[in-house]
Formats: sequence, structure tokens, C-alpha cells
Amino acid sequence: MPLPTDPARNLSALLRCPSVTPAEGGALGALEALLKPMGFTVERPVFADSGTPDIENLYARLSGNGPHLMFAGHTDVVPPGDEAAWTHPPFSAAIANGEMWGRGAVDMKGGIACFVAAVARHLEKGSALKGSVSFLVTGDEEGPAINGTVKLLEWAAERGETWDAALVGEPTNVDVLGDMAKIGRRGSLSGRLTVEGVQGHAAYPHLADNPIRALTSMLDALLAEPFDTGTESFPATNLEPTSIDVGNRATNVIPARATLDFNIRFNDHWSAESLQDEVCRRLEHAASDTRYRPGKTKPISFSLEWRDWPSEVFLTRDERLVGLLNKSIQAVTGREPQLSTTGGTSDARFIKNYCPVVEFGLVGKTMHMVDERVPLDDLETLTKVYQHFLEDWFA
Repeated sequence: MPLPTDPARNLSALLRCPSVTPAEGGALGALEALLKPMGFTVERPVFADSGTPDIENLYARLSGNGPHLMFAGHTDVVPPGDEAAWTHPPFSAAIANGEMWGRGAVDMKGGIACFVAAVARHLEKGSALKGSVSFLVTGDEEGPAINGTVKLLEWAAERGETWDAALVGEPTNVDVLGDMAKIGRRGSLSGRLTVEGVQGHAAYPHLADNPIRALTSMLDALLAEPFDTGTESFPATNLEPTSIDVGNRATNVIPARATLDFNIRFNDHWSAESLQDEVCRRLEHAASDTRYRPGKTKPISFSLEWRDWPSEVFLTRDERLVGLLNKSIQAVTGREPQLSTTGGTSDARFIKNYCPVVEFGLVGKTMHMVDERVPLDDLETLTKVYQHFLEDWFA
């Protein structure tokens, strides 16, 4: 049976699987079928947790004597949206104008398809791996990320698996392949502020206490002063309000409470704990502000709830790993990538607790959009970058 050396053929097999989170959709089965002919042992553990859907994952390993390199990613995708708005059906893997179309083409089935092809080409050359390669692939990256990579890492570590380095195939490039690799990520912290007031008639504000007025002063306290000006490797910490709600449809009623949801992306000046302390300090100071509440002298009554799990900031300082990836990108594309820490979170935030991790994948311009697609030339180029990296890593 021929080895899966063609990234476009590999991607076509994956794209035809409607693996919208949390559905496996056949994608992990398709990946298993690509890996087994190369000698990989494949396991597909399912993890569960209360209040969340069960998630199927995949761990595959090709063992050898030497360092252990992990490739990590996900086969789950976001919903395609209005399928009628797509130029080609979102799970057709159609090829047109030199591009392959489909949900997950760049985020991130394309990266998986290319790394599979890179390993296959390395083996086809008769080059035995001077070490081990593993695929750690989840079906829960686009979902709540509870029954995916976190538990898959724990499951593998409990079985004695250790890794020397990891490469995540998320789409990292902005405009052209080779312009950006990720060597770290900002932290992410989300919270909900609830301000209590006194409901009343809008014509008699002195008999009520409008929580919207109070919320305005507290939001101003969060936004007025910058948290920092950035660090050597990261941009400035930034807080964004994401929702304000009072649950009030009446135009003549002062509501009883108001809530603010917010998210902070933070740099290595902070930990999640120190940033939480700073947010609390600002809110407690603002609670005594009566400028927005005429006639009110009592401090604002509020509560603060931290949402989900905070994602800690990290920066990969492994010079060999970063240097070999940088060298491979330059050798194949002729471009020196920006070594960046921008963007959102990825599963690298979990992997960094086990080994140094870097990220490099396709151009992300169409990810999550209608008509997500990838140039066939980019699939070939990324495969060559991964192959060059493999050869250098195991040299």
C-alpha cells in the first residue's frame, strides 16, 4: 500500500468528514487510515465530563531510539454556517482555481494532512526516524476544550509518554506562507461583573438606584488606565467588554441589576492571579465613586465571577526548537518568519506544561469563514517545511 505522501489527497480524505464539534464525523478514522500504513500504533480514547459531550481523541506513535517529537492538532471544525452561501459545498473537498475548498481546510485539517505527508516522504526515502514521532489530535479544540487535549496529555503521560518537543499545526501565517511562526501565546482571562441596584420608575430616580450608572463608573475604572505598555516579547495587556446586559425590555423601568462580561488578553508582566488582584483593586476603588449616582452615598454593591479556566501566558525559549523551525521555514520559503506571540489561544497552552512547543501552519485568512479554502501550492510548501524540520530535528 503506497504511503500517504500527497498532502492534497490526505486533506481531501479529512475534509469530506463533517467533524463539527463535538462530532468525530469520521475524521479520526480517516487519519488513522493514513497513519497505520506507516507503522504507527493508534489509540482513540474517549473522554467525558458532566455537562459536556463525550469527545473522541487520537494518539498515534511511531517509535524509534532517540528524541520524541509530538505533532499536535485537531480534526474538529466550527459549523459551516449557511451552506447555500458556499461556492462549493463545505464538506466536498472541491478543487477549483488551484485551491481546495472546505470547512477545516486551513483550521486545521490542512496542517495535519501536510505533516502526515512529511512523515511519509521521510520514510519513503528510506530514512528511518532517529527517534519517535507522535500525533496528539483532539476533537474538542473548537469546543469547550474540556475532554480534548488536556485529558489526552494526562492520559498519555500516565502511560509513560514523554516528549522532547512539540509542533502545533494551527494556521499561523498572516498573508503568505512563511511570514509568521508562534513561539508563545498571551494569557486569557474572562470575568462577569454583576452590579446590584434598586428597581424603580424612571420618572422617580431618587427612589431607585440605577445599576447601569454604577456599572458605567466601574467599566471606566477598568478601561481608563492601561494595565501595562507591553513587554519585550508581548504587546500591551488589553481588556475588552464583550457584553452588557440588564434583562430589561421596559423603557420606563430602572433595572434591578446589570452585568458586564469582559475578556483580558495579557502578557508576561502578569499571572492570572496577579491580574485578578489588579481587577479587584480597580473595582473596589470604583465602588465608592458616587459621581454617576446622584444622591447615593452607599458604595456600589457588586460581585465578580471569574469565567472558565484562565489561560496562562507562555513563551518558548528553547533555542534549538525555535532555531530549527526558523531555519526550515527560511530554507523552503525564502522568508524569515516573524516569531510572534499574537492571536488567540491554542492547545499549545496545555502542551507547554509537558515540553517546549512552537506553532507553524497555513495562512489563516479564510479560517472560520464561508468558503474556507487553501491553495494547493501552500499544501506542498508546508509539507516541505515540515519535512525539512523533521530531517533537521532527527539529524
